[in-house]
Amino acid sequence: MNIYPNAYFERVEEITIEFLNKNKIKALLLDVDNTLVDYSKKMTESVIKWAKELKGQGVKLYILSNTNDKAKIENIVKELDIPYQLFAMKPLKKGFKKAQKELGEKSENIAIVGDQIFTDIMGGNRCNMFTILVEPINEKDFWYTIWKRPIEKKIKSKIKLEQKTK
Repeated sequence: MNIYPNAYFERVEEITIEFLNKNKIKALLLDVDNTLVDYSKKMTESVIKWAKELKGQGVKLYILSNTNDKAKIENIVKELDIPYQLFAMKPLKKGFKKAQKELGEKSENIAIVGDQIFTDIMGGNRCNMFTILVEPINEKDFWYTIWKRPIEKKIKSKIKLEQKTK
């Protein structure tokens, strides 16, 4: 069970087209909660600009979320004009594989971007996708996520230490 990401960034906006091209990434599966939007369901202008710039450079974007809040997701996809999947049941493979099929890309050319190791990263690794961990936008979290954060914090400390020694 691989819980380590291929890459780590503070925010999604730090992921550049150069980084994606270098790693042969043609499509991004994007988590929503605490990755694209904060606890109050707000998406910043910088995230919108980042997503539109990547799309403009040919990167396919796709929302892959465990939420069942259709209204929240539809607000985001309306703003970004990208396909989505609700209740993806990450880290199970089914949602990742469905997204891959819809995108028409090989798994090695898809990256999953998310703030949670035990859903986004673990699921992406299980599907042989490139995995990118980002810091949560807010410290405020949902009850079903809070218990995992201390474990993730220890793993992130190791990742950050490894990055400094590279």
